[in-house]
Amino acid sequence: MEENGLLPVFYCVKPRRKMKQKRKKTNRKKQASALQSQDSLPDQVFLAEANRLVEPVCDAEGMDLVHAEYQTEPGGKVLRLYIDKPDGISIDDCVAISRQVSDLLDIYMPGDQQYRLEVSSPGANRPLVKPDDFNRFKDQSARIQISDSINGQKKFKGILAGIQDGIVTLLVMEKPVAIPFEKITKARLINYSGEN
Repeated sequence: MEENGLLPVFYCVKPRRKMKQKRKKTNRKKQASALQSQDSLPDQVFLAEANRLVEPVCDAEGMDLVHAEYQTEPGGKVLRLYIDKPDGISIDDCVAISRQVSDLLDIYMPGDQQYRLEVSSPGANRPLVKPDDFNRFKDQSARIQISDSINGQKKFKGILAGIQDGIVTLLVMEKPVAIPFEKITKARLINYSGEN
């Protein structure tokens, strides 16, 4: 089986829909609308709960949950999990995590969310989410976006020099830029080709 390289490995499963209780036929639209708003969790709460359930599964399989996204796309809601391990991710790894996580979410997730589950390797533009990521991928090219500007700039591209005391150092045109970790809204590697 081929392992993670420049392109991400994906595994998708059918949309996850929980069973709904039967309702009386009177005023169906009002009841359905009320039920949907009552049973659905806010996106951030759903994502936090999914992270709480998924992370131990990944740890038990010797993998890292790199990043999780829960967003609306043209086909509906998508819960996308990016997983990784030192020697790369195969399609079999994605299938194994997907099957375990799918069952866990069906059983333990509160609410009645409808979504499609996707499990993927991070690929060449790997997200940097945890503080340790900035030391782990030191000397790699990265793009960082921040909430408050530094010297009139919110987007940076350069070489990671690590993180210390909550400050990420990025070498932009060989000049260090100090970026507070808490101000980072998005960070990704550029054309990452795997662990050395």
